[in-house]
Amino acid sequence: MSFDYHTLGRSGLRVSRLALGTMTFGESWGWGSDEVTARAMFDRYLAAGGNFVDTADLYTEGQSETLLGRFITASGSRDRVVLTTKFSYNA
Repeated sequence: MSFDYHTLGRSGLRVSRLALGTMTFGESWGWGSDEVTARAMFDRYLAAGGNFVDTADLYTEGQSETLLGRFITASGSRDRVVLTTKFSYNA
């Protein structure tokens, strides 16, 4: 698999058109991906050329963002990954 890239608005950032959604990274909701499985998905996404990762502070009660921080640090991909996040549900 390879990714096409798209410029994000006028930011100049080139992001993969397919984002990696991480709502199920972590098991604190009683379901979802354990750390090993989530890391495998993250690594495969990066290896395929993806760079646009979506999360939120409330996904799996913050576990998603904690895991992503570990994965990005361990993979040395901080300067390559564009991390998007949300801070609230629409009320």
